[in-house]
Amino acid sequence: MDPRTSAQDVMRCDLCETAVVQMHCDTCLVNLCTACVGKHMISDESKDHKVVKFQARKSTPLYPGCTSHKKERCTMYCNQCDIPVCTKCLASDQHLGHKLSEIPKVVKEKKDKIIKELSELNETIYPTYQDIASDVQNRMSQLEKEYGDLSTAITKHGEDWHREIDKLVKKLKAEVDEMKNTQLQTLQKHLDVINKTMSDIKDENDSVEMAIDTNDLSKLFKVTSNVNIYRSLPQKPVPTLFKFIPKKIQGESLSKLFGTLSSSSITSDKHGYSMKTTQKSTEAGTSPPVKQLLDEPETLKTVNTGYKEYLINVACLSDEEIWTRGSDSTMQLYSINQGSLHKSITNKSGNIPCDIAVTKSGDLVYTDYYVRTINIVKNEKIEEVIRLQNWRPCGVCSTSSGDLLVIMDSDDNKQTKVVRYSGSTVKQTIQFDDKGKPLYSSSGYNRYITENRNLDICVSDEGAKAVVVVNQTGKLRFRYTGRTPAPKNESFHPRGITTDSQRQILTADHYSHCVHIIDQDGQFLRYVHCRLSYPWGLCTDANDNLFVAQRENKQVMKIKYMC
Repeated sequence: MDPRTSAQDVMRCDLCETAVVQMHCDTCLVNLCTACVGKHMISDESKDHKVVKFQARKSTPLYPGCTSHKKERCTMYCNQCDIPVCTKCLASDQHLGHKLSEIPKVVKEKKDKIIKELSELNETIYPTYQDIASDVQNRMSQLEKEYGDLSTAITKHGEDWHREIDKLVKKLKAEVDEMKNTQLQTLQKHLDVINKTMSDIKDENDSVEMAIDTNDLSKLFKVTSNVNIYRSLPQKPVPTLFKFIPKKIQGESLSKLFGTLSSSSITSDKHGYSMKTTQKSTEAGTSPPVKQLLDEPETLKTVNTGYKEYLINVACLSDEEIWTRGSDSTMQLYSINQGSLHKSITNKSGNIPCDIAVTKSGDLVYTDYYVRTINIVKNEKIEEVIRLQNWRPCGVCSTSSGDLLVIMDSDDNKQTKVVRYSGSTVKQTIQFDDKGKPLYSSSGYNRYITENRNLDICVSDEGAKAVVVVNQTGKLRFRYTGRTPAPKNESFHPRGITTDSQRQILTADHYSHCVHIIDQDGQFLRYVHCRLSYPWGLCTDANDNLFVAQRENKQVMKIKYMC
């Protein structure tokens, strides 16, 4: 039997194609038998052949060839020029004084970076696109039902008009179907784009994994990641549901009397999609359902923090964990259900943090008023993000886009402004209204900040005894100064502030021992009492549960106020 054509699982030598493979050239990636090793070694003497046992193949790193010296292999990496270099390159003056690294170290850093990005693709980005696809499919199903209900309403109204208006009924129903089909087609196109992106991510994932698995380092250096492209999520189409508006017969023409359909479109929600994080959120999934305020808010849980003097702030990390800060330099992470302390972070300056917040990626951010810094805690390590000059940071929050909003006082205590940061770069400053008057009171009072889901910027300004709300461009929308008569006959002292999925604004009224809930346009909705004692810090979780930090008893109260 011809061993070259027989159906066997044994690998054969690439040179003689007869003998069983015993060796492997890691330089040329050629399988060899023992007899052919010498022949292969002299076949191309310009190469440094690394022949190893077949079982140890790909164990020898294949260093990249030098672009300047063809027969040389690069063993070092010039960090300044960002290229691999050989010994001849190093002997020249071209890289004199440049910082150099060993190739294996650079390769390890490159692999670590690629593996980290692969992890982000697999664990965060791809699942997010899966959620987006599910969101679009759910919305399409919802549209089918809602437009079906709309057609039923039109039919029911048409039964009162007898046979002469049947033609008009059919005409309007046809318009509804056309509108529905148009919106469904738009959503289907959006879904096709999302599915295509998910397919591209999987293809890139496979390609990068192959590059990581090879020992050809030249291929590894050619790997280019598109993670930044995939991080930029698409705009979120939001169909507008039509309403049927019937009219009574009053001598007008039938077409006007029967009723009309409101205008329709699919717009892009500026709030858009958001990347999946450790915190459960409805933003990256389906649009939040309409919720109603409870007649009587209900206390679900009380967490004793154990601070020695006061409890000031609270910020949600997830549905299960909350960050707190009191009247000392420590910030503590508590389990909500267990009521136990998980970890504690101490401000490196020793000062009391002025405010705390949690970013979209789950990192803790805090302000240090006295050393003028905004800091972020990553993996329990404190990093200084921003250091101010002539200004002192007070309240801070993380926005839906990943920016930081910081409210700050001037050193002379005469000015207050809100600044938006992307990283450490100033993107926006908000200080005056259209008439050039200050939007916020001067320094010396408690002020906290949050972003609403409609992108309004909301500041609780105790000095002005008001909640000041501007739109995303910084234009004043309204000031809420409390409700008359005031609870307990106390004037309005707003402190902590937060918002929920219904775009409602909640602020703690410190001396009235309650929380005010107002809508996105500043209309009072209700108070939340629940036997609160000097409420200060506020936050809401993804399920619209309210957390209230109480100053005197050092307790965080979890409250359900919507259903």
